Amino acid sequence: MGFVSEFKEFAVKGNVVDLAVGVIIGGAFGKIVDSLVNDLIMPIVSKAVGGLDFSNYYVALAGQAGGLTLAEAKKAGAVFAYGNFMTVALNFLILAFVIFLMVKQINRLRKESEPAPAPPAPTPEDIILLREIRDSLKQ
Repeated sequence: MGFVSEFKEFAVKGNVVDLAVGVIIGGAFGKIVDSLVNDLIMPIVSKAVGGLDFSNYYVALAGQAGGLTLAEAKKAGAVFAYGNFMTVALNFLILAFVIFLMVKQINRLRKESEPAPAPPAPTPEDIILLREIRDSLKQ
């Protein structure tokens, strides 16, 4: 089997295609969660902790002047950007929770859709007769 045909067989397998679809949907879903956190949740959290942009919370490590945005402070030197980290951590928690709910729902649907095991097929008549002959010979 040639290299090209072997690669073609690998690339069109169902698992590879499913994985590709999952990665693409996951990337798009990640953007939705990013927007949810950055545009809806973090402004509320920011308002609750003083009205500042939460992603701009940092500790200057290179003696930057106070009141700079995170981007300006990074240009001036090293910063400990804990607000940005908290935003990303919240993104992860929300994404993990949503995926958990999706997998839980899929597992529930699989259990419902699995057919009940089929009853055993009736024993053929010739087998029954052979058993009767066997039992009578034992006696």
